[in-house]
Amino acid sequence: MPLTADADIRTLLENARTIPLVGASDRPDRPSYGVMARMQAHGYRVIPVNPQITGEHIHGEFVFRELAQLGDEIDIVDIFRNSAAAGEAVDQAIAIGAKAVWLQLGVINEDAAARAEAAGLQVVMDRCPAIEIPRLGVARIDRDSTD
Repeated sequence: MPLTADADIRTLLENARTIPLVGASDRPDRPSYGVMARMQAHGYRVIPVNPQITGEHIHGEFVFRELAQLGDEIDIVDIFRNSAAAGEAVDQAIAIGAKAVWLQLGVINEDAAARAEAAGLQVVMDRCPAIEIPRLGVARIDRDSTD
């Protein structure tokens, strides 16, 4: 079952440092653009992933084509894709050994969530971290600390 308890979601967010954002946009009018900025401002390293704008930069971060290109340890893969396309991103998150997947507001894919959970990943679905962080009172993240 995806995480729904506030305490579980808060713990996931408090322990995360590096969050690739699949479906990141370089267009200021797109929700992913603002969410990425808010998460960066809260202290997370947010790595944009979008094959259509690979090699460009969003909010100072290089845009990667796919999750497999990332060499960093990944805490949460934030998925800004439609529900049908989210499954592919979840499968990539599993393949790279991410700790969790986060499907954005309106993104619901029960089959993908079940695959992620079966592979040992935590799952949050149909929520936005930029909303949950202030709602749950998550303190600003210190990337150099895991406490």
